[in-house]
Amino acid sequence: MRRQGLLHAELNRVIAAMGHTDTIVIADVGLPVPAGVPCIDLALVAGTPRFVDVFDAVYRELAVERITVASEIHARNPSMLALAERLRADGLAVDEMAHEDFKRACAFARAVVRTGETSPYANAILHAGVTF
Repeated sequence: MRRQGLLHAELNRVIAAMGHTDTIVIADVGLPVPAGVPCIDLALVAGTPRFVDVFDAVYRELAVERITVASEIHARNPSMLALAERLRADGLAVDEMAHEDFKRACAFARAVVRTGETSPYANAILHAGVTF
């Protein structure tokens, strides 16, 4: 048993197997999971767990080179916009694309991690970096 950090065995397995430029998606409860992409479903009830809690836990474990979010966050989700701005301020590249394009990009992910988040466009693609 791990003493600290991410405790979810399946999520740890996916992160450990990721290589440079592989992606993992942290998703709200409504994002469709493309056929063939594993879904790690953490949703318990509406709102639990929150997107930000799952994002932060995964972000602490994975070397992240950049993230991608839906451009619709500007008009529809101030919390996601604040997260994107915080990450940019920390020097991380944050890409934006239309939500329909975002959903198509999820087909290339190693996994989609489904949260219980119910706010609109609370989704992010994390692109793995390297530690050297």
